[in-house]
Amino acid sequence: MGYDIERFVGYVNEGLLCSICRDVLEDPLQAPCEHAFCTACIHAWLVHCSSCPEDRQMVDVSLLRPLYRYMKNDLNRLQLHCKNREYGCVMICSLESIDKHERECEYSQVPCSNAGCTVRIERCNLDSHLAVCEYRSHECPNGCGSIILSAEDTQHNCVAELRTEIELLRSEMICRVEEAKHEMESRLDSQRRHMVQKESILRNEIEELKNQMSRIMSDVHSLMAAERQHRQELEQADLEKQELAELLMGLQKDC
Repeated sequence: MGYDIERFVGYVNEGLLCSICRDVLEDPLQAPCEHAFCTACIHAWLVHCSSCPEDRQMVDVSLLRPLYRYMKNDLNRLQLHCKNREYGCVMICSLESIDKHERECEYSQVPCSNAGCTVRIERCNLDSHLAVCEYRSHECPNGCGSIILSAEDTQHNCVAELRTEIELLRSEMICRVEEAKHEMESRLDSQRRHMVQKESILRNEIEELKNQMSRIMSDVHSLMAAERQHRQELEQADLEKQELAELLMGLQKDC
C-alpha cells in the first residue's frame, strides 16, 4: 500500500500514484509499459493476474524495474505531513526524509515499559505516564527491600515478604549444599576408582617382579650347580693327569 494522498501538501502528479491502490507510490516499481506501482501492490496483484492492471499488457515479476530517476526525484521532493499529525505533530517534510523523522518523532506511539501495562502513548509524554502508571514499581518505603507495584501497595506485607525471601534463600542454600555434596561425592568416587585401579596395577607389577626374581634365582642356582660340576670335572682331570705323569715317570725309570 502507498502513502495516503491526503497527507501530502499541494498537487501530486498523476504519474506518481500507484495504478492499483491509487495512493502515492511507496517503494515503487515500473512495468515495461511504464505504469508504476507500489512494490507490495504489484507483487500481490501478480499472484492472481499476469497482466498490467492499467493496459492489460503481459507483466512478469522479472520484468519489473526501478522507477525512472527523474520520477524518483519528483517523488522524493513531495512534501507531506507526519503520520503522527493526529497526535499533535505539525512536521511537514519531504518524502525522502519522512521515514527518518517518523522513527524519531516525539509524537510516535510507544508502549509503556512497565510489565503488565498495555498503554501506548506519545514518546514525549512517556515520562509523565511512567510517573503515575499503576504498574510502576518501587522499593518498599518501610525498608524491607521488596520491589512492589503501585497496584499492590495495599496488599504488601513486609513480614510476609521477608519470610518468603528467607524461605527462598533457605531453599537456594539447601540446593547449593546438595549440589556441593553431590559434586564432592562424585569426586571422591572418581578418586576411589582411580586408587583402586592404581592399586591393581601396582599389584600386577609386584607379581611380575616376583616372577622375574624367581626366574633369576632359578637361573643363579642352575649356574652355581653347573659351576660345581665343572670344578669337579676339572679336579678329576687334574688327578688323571697326575696319575698319567707318575705312570710315565715309572716307565722311563724301567727303561
